[in-house]
Amino acid sequence: MQFSILFFVLILACMYPTLAQGSYETCCLKYVAGVKKSTKRRVERYRLQETDGGCNIRAVVFTLRNKKTFCANPVQPWVQCLITEVKDRKDNKMKN
Repeated sequence: MQFSILFFVLILACMYPTLAQGSYETCCLKYVAGVKKSTKRRVERYRLQETDGGCNIRAVVFTLRNKKTFCANPVQPWVQCLITEVKDRKDNKMKN
């Protein structure tokens, strides 16, 4: 009986860190002011961050080819242009 309780507690202790990892969100805390043209060309995709959940600011999160990310203010004109460029690149890639 004691062995089964000990075994159960041990299993729960091992599972707790894996469950806790899923509860943290990766949120943008600030925006970049701007990026170089060379950086803009390396953007592969983007996602929108809303203020729901644990994130406090709306942001566009751009992901580069090397998997690095940066956050931008979605109301900035250069951000809207970059979103359009990324969409166009993706559409052109799908056509080919």
